[in-house]
Amino acid sequence: MSYQHIKLPENGEKITVKNNKLTIPDQPVIGFVEGDGIGPDITKASLRVLDAAVEHAYQGKRKIAWCELYLGEKAAGIYGGDYFPAETLDAVKELYVALKGPLTTPVGGGFRSLNVSLRQDLDLYACVRPVRYYQGVPSQQKNADQVDVVIFRENTEDVYAGIEYESGSEENKKLAKFLREEMGADFFEDAGLGVKPISPKGTKRLVRSAINYAIDNGRRNVTLMHKGNIMKFTEGAFRNWGYELAKEEFADVLITEDELWDNHDGQQPEGKIVIKDRIADIMFQLMQLRPEEFDVVATMNLNGDYLSDALAAEVGGVGIAPGANLADHIGVFEATHGTAPKYANQNKVNPSSLLLSGVMMLEYMGWKEAAKLINDAYPKVIADKTVTYDFARQMQGATTVSTSEFADKIISKLTR
Repeated sequence: MSYQHIKLPENGEKITVKNNKLTIPDQPVIGFVEGDGIGPDITKASLRVLDAAVEHAYQGKRKIAWCELYLGEKAAGIYGGDYFPAETLDAVKELYVALKGPLTTPVGGGFRSLNVSLRQDLDLYACVRPVRYYQGVPSQQKNADQVDVVIFRENTEDVYAGIEYESGSEENKKLAKFLREEMGADFFEDAGLGVKPISPKGTKRLVRSAINYAIDNGRRNVTLMHKGNIMKFTEGAFRNWGYELAKEEFADVLITEDELWDNHDGQQPEGKIVIKDRIADIMFQLMQLRPEEFDVVATMNLNGDYLSDALAAEVGGVGIAPGANLADHIGVFEATHGTAPKYANQNKVNPSSLLLSGVMMLEYMGWKEAAKLINDAYPKVIADKTVTYDFARQMQGATTVSTSEFADKIISKLTR
């Protein structure tokens, strides 16, 4: 495929799909989007660490051929004001794997969220957010070292589907009239209206991904998080369809929490994964008081947004929280924080969110040796207290380093 502005590197080989699985060559072409605001700073730092880890792990036998893709403000400058060029979507589809910095999202107006657009247009239905504690990272949570959970957040439905009608608009009036006169609904005049779709398809493919992850990574339980006691036909249906999927496709490896206690006296059998559910509001309390009870959480879009950020706060904040948006084969790995424009081009901020998303990317590619090198090096740098300003202000005796210097420190700790 030819592109207007995207240039595929000549020294790389494209990832392919064979037998419904990704085939990763030794020099795969991987897309990257710098992002807006602090994006260029943290992207440059992260790519250097990822390249160094791959070099250390494989001694030159493997290497990533990076291909720059364009979204956001940089894209607008290149594509005549287009923040979301179609050829970037085409390139992600062709390359299958990409790393993305933060993008500008307007509040209350302007253009549609680029992050939401990317997820929906590529049908990246699972937002995967692993939250774990790295020893030495400053945290206000006393039991932060017990947090090790992976959140699977449905990406394409719920309120993020964007089905909204502005107060006073003709569309709003038409829908309000229908709801009142045809459906007997009662709500205040001039209310903004939104529709919250939750489907069996969207639910089951998300829960399937979460269960498969638990199986592949030796996790002990999967929790369906919902507010089904109030929203019975959307969030309650999510819970029910999740259990249906578990019974239909994973009966040989899953047992319900009821079965755990009724048949096994609370003792989890070897080789079995427990599936359970929790109401959304109590889940936030449990994640603070007893986080060790949860391994994998599957939930809807808005719940997952809230929970993943709240959990990130327990282990050091969203500045170090990684994330990925996945389809059946396509994976876009991204920083989970915003663009922080006041710090743009200052070489100041913590690159950890994007870097650790890159670690997720390496694991997704099967390059686990390189991923492990970074995971092992990271707490060593924290232990030395040579950290960016956000950590330094919370640590006694810390030395504040720049974004690029933090990357240098991690690279210096990489050992085979």
